[in-house]
Amino acid sequence: MQRSLALLAGLTSGLSGLEVGYMHYRAGFGQRIMWTPIVMTQALQAAGIAAAIQPKLARTLLPAVSALTAVDCATGWFFHIRGIARKPGGWRLIVPNLAMGPPLFAPLLLGISAYLGILAARLQPEFSSASVPAGLRESIERHLCLATGIAALCSGGEALYSHHKNNFRYWVQWTPIAVAPALAAAAFARRGPRWLLPALSVAAMADGAAGFGYHARGILRRPGGHKHLIYNILYGPPVLAPLLFAACGFFGLLATALRGK
Repeated sequence: MQRSLALLAGLTSGLSGLEVGYMHYRAGFGQRIMWTPIVMTQALQAAGIAAAIQPKLARTLLPAVSALTAVDCATGWFFHIRGIARKPGGWRLIVPNLAMGPPLFAPLLLGISAYLGILAARLQPEFSSASVPAGLRESIERHLCLATGIAALCSGGEALYSHHKNNFRYWVQWTPIAVAPALAAAAFARRGPRWLLPALSVAAMADGAAGFGYHARGILRRPGGHKHLIYNILYGPPVLAPLLFAACGFFGLLATALRGK
């Protein structure tokens, strides 16, 4: 389990880092601190992959890098809140300023990767599923459910104001906004029908895959298409955001797999 969570923390951090990179590029890296999440996401990605290969690094390097990344995420969240408050009208014009200001939930999504890295550091290098103590299994499941719920709410919030900018031009843009709170509710509750969390997790993964296709199509339909691919990726729909939503569903499936019979 340690290797799986370490690898998952690293890969999701890498995806988040790419998205942070081009979002901060759009803003022209107006402040030096905007470089720090790019450095930390790549460091966490390297630490997660290294910890999956060498268990000793999962107990030394991974928790240290994850903790530093978590601090950077909290700092970024503060700066994003301040950036929204400094826009004309501040919190009195909450809807337009949330839509047009810095993405409020993006730092928290990155923080989920750091959270998984810290959790992985507390586990054993590897063991068979049959040997996992019931108490430990339940504890890991609870943590994964928490990560699933928070990540789903953050991804849903990102989709809400991102699609609001586009005036919900397509009906399919409503689907992540509907699936995200349902997945979060099922993850936080941890009760109810046993099929609910896995079903919603699969729905989130399918919706994320479909969203990735729509975002990629939107990029190719911009002026210049593939001839100006880099420019269109930077200024088109965020191509990696749907994959982060799909990752929320994967977290939910991992939590489901740890539930007792």
